[in-house]
Amino acid sequence: MSALNRYFEECARVARVVEETQGAAMEKAAKAIADATEKKKNIFAFGASHAGLITLELFYRTGGLVTINPIRAPGMMLDMTPITSTSKLERLEGYGELILSGEKAGEGDVIIIHSVSGRNAVAIDMAVAAKKKGMTVIVLTNMNTSSQVTSRHPSGKKLYDFGDIVLDNCGAKGDSSLEIKGVPEKTAPTSTVIGAMILNAVVARSVEMMVERGMVPPVFVSANVDGGDEHNAVILEQYKDNIFYM
Repeated sequence: MSALNRYFEECARVARVVEETQGAAMEKAAKAIADATEKKKNIFAFGASHAGLITLELFYRTGGLVTINPIRAPGMMLDMTPITSTSKLERLEGYGELILSGEKAGEGDVIIIHSVSGRNAVAIDMAVAAKKKGMTVIVLTNMNTSSQVTSRHPSGKKLYDFGDIVLDNCGAKGDSSLEIKGVPEKTAPTSTVIGAMILNAVVARSVEMMVERGMVPPVFVSANVDGGDEHNAVILEQYKDNIFYM
């Protein structure tokens, strides 16, 4: 079987493990998002470097919630040159707290923090700062990796230690999933595809919960279908007090 086929099989296998083991945590995450939306509280998402791809997946997205705000701090996304600066900055103690201090975040709000390793200061400091503010912290991580690496935070703890809700992407240690004969390094990471699947499922369940409560969920329609712009303009106006990316 070629690596192409093996990667599809591995992603499908990991997805099944997630579905079988993370259902309760995903349900809690969906409820937290539905509760925040119903109470007109704010929702944020953050990830450093490639973990930030999930942040981008969640906001201003067809089928996604209008109310999810990305935290895109200097040096944390993949538009940096040299790109290695992102690895240095995410280890910078205190930066996570500084980043969150610039957001309109407070008690009762929700934050999703994604880090595969969960070992670096920026994500941990942000989680600590969020908890001090009375926010609900949803952590998306890779427990196979995080449980087997040392912390780079002064507390000696990992990101999952500070999550009110912890979602495990169930990936391999180090994220890469395939061994190729003749190559010492593994290839084909799964965290992006599985992470997007997990959080899109959480968002979908939160939308379902809102309907069950008699709410009209604030869901984006594609701007490239007829009527999309008009629909989006209405819900952007309705939730303007909870939107900070416009």
